[in-house]
Amino acid sequence: MKKSLTLSLLLGASLFAADLSSVIEIPDASKIIQKDLLAPVGIYKMPDGCVTNDPKAIARGSYIFHNLNGGNAKGDAPEGLSKKLPDGKEKQYGNCVACHNIEKAVGGGNVGPDLTKYHEMFIKSGVRDAQYVYQKIADPRVDNPNTNMTVNLATKLFNEKEICDITSYVLSIK
Repeated sequence: MKKSLTLSLLLGASLFAADLSSVIEIPDASKIIQKDLLAPVGIYKMPDGCVTNDPKAIARGSYIFHNLNGGNAKGDAPEGLSKKLPDGKEKQYGNCVACHNIEKAVGGGNVGPDLTKYHEMFIKSGVRDAQYVYQKIADPRVDNPNTNMTVNLATKLFNEKEICDITSYVLSIK
């Protein structure tokens, strides 16, 4: 009796089973992976006039460094910087402070190097220069292929001007 009941149920269920393969979306994973791959490591030359003591550029760099995105960014964006992209979406900022400490950082991270007094320790001593800082912000993979730092210029998270502003901020005497 049990065998015949089980057999009847299985046969009955198979009569109602439908082929749903035509309605199941099966994305092409190889296309998704190709879209998400980073561009090859880029070596970027800092544009002429990139690093400046202009307080407006340093203010923009500071704002990008200390904020995550337009909607949650603290305070008004400084002159020359917007919380929105031209298409109306929120501007993604650097949130560098999540990993790096720097003067006046609130909740400065300790994953990346401490950038406090960067100018005095590295620039004044001649150990590093502005080009080094610009490259590290643009594409840090050039000397560390396994970095966890954001690749900013290759991904177009920032443009050259924004990277110049961040570089100016990091190099500034605070």
